[in-house]
Amino acid sequence: MNWIRERDALIAQTLAFVQSVTGRKDDLLRPGALSDASASTVEVVAVEAVMVETEAPQAPPQPQPTQLSPPRAIGDFRTEMQARIANFRKHQERFEREREEYCAETLTKLRAALRDAPGPMAKK
Repeated sequence: MNWIRERDALIAQTLAFVQSVTGRKDDLLRPGALSDASASTVEVVAVEAVMVETEAPQAPPQPQPTQLSPPRAIGDFRTEMQARIANFRKHQERFEREREEYCAETLTKLRAALRDAPGPMAKK
């Protein structure tokens, strides 16, 4: 059988790798050939194949139709995008207005503090 030859080749490669890592380089194994030194350390193990009955995989459950949103027409998409853009612009305008108010309020407090403060910086 082909898989047995592939398995034996893999075992031989693994043994060769282990020997190269541990420093033994005198007798590296070639696939399908055992040397005298390694023949005493290699243990032959009989492997028996057993058929196992498994259940057929079940198909994943179908999503409920109530969970999916209804398909949209192109016109709906366009109006939704326009509404979102308009909403975004309103938020940006509100943020700009709040920034301007905060800046004006802070400058008013600063000017009042400078006017009331004693010293060379106070205006007369």
